[in-house]
Amino acid sequence: MTARPFVPWPDKRLRTAAAPIDAVTDDIRAIWDDMVETMDAMPGYGLGAPQIGVMLRLAVVDCSDERGQAVRMANPEILHASVKLREHEEASPNLPGVSAVIERPRAVTVRFLNAAGEVEERDFVGLWATSVQHQIDHLNGKMYFDRLSRLKRERLIKKAEKLRRG
Repeated sequence: MTARPFVPWPDKRLRTAAAPIDAVTDDIRAIWDDMVETMDAMPGYGLGAPQIGVMLRLAVVDCSDERGQAVRMANPEILHASVKLREHEEASPNLPGVSAVIERPRAVTVRFLNAAGEVEERDFVGLWATSVQHQIDHLNGKMYFDRLSRLKRERLIKKAEKLRRG
């Protein structure tokens, strides 16, 4: 397992939808292992494969207190989202130094291929739901700040660029 480098914003891969996978293979499992290692090194609650330059619909999420509970997902799709919303401060290692409060559904039901290559449907609530939605956004070529107003998004990106220049 290897922690991989992050693709820096505004790399076009962060704006490109990732390709679905046909089956869970040993190569896919190895990518997931690297993704978990990379996520834990951040530390963060989740990671989408495009964030490390792998253009496949793969994500990992671990919001547990003790870690080591990562859910590995291929081709995740939201089947149902709660009407009730939840606010959470989100950030991305692809645009370091900035964050924003984003409102998303409090709970989601997601269908995905799991590590065994089987179709699984699982309910995620709270921080888990926020992280899963954040990762699916990455797989669709979206960043969390795309959910902000244009003015707030422009300010956030300008602030990140200023931090990067030092």
